[in-house]
Amino acid sequence: MITVFKILAIVAMAAVLIVLVRGLINMMRGGDGVTSNKLMQARVLLQAVALALILLVVYFTRK
Repeated sequence: MITVFKILAIVAMAAVLIVLVRGLINMMRGGDGVTSNKLMQARVLLQAVALALILLVVYFTRK
């Protein structure tokens, strides 16, 4: 079960990185502000998910 949480946490962190890079590329190219806002919202949501998964891993490994 811990392995599943670890894998999900890694996937969530990778998703955060991908969304962050896409947002930076969009800003550098002078892209649409609405798209940048949506990417920022997605990044914040993915960071919350990643943080929750990391906390679950820590919680279950301490027992």
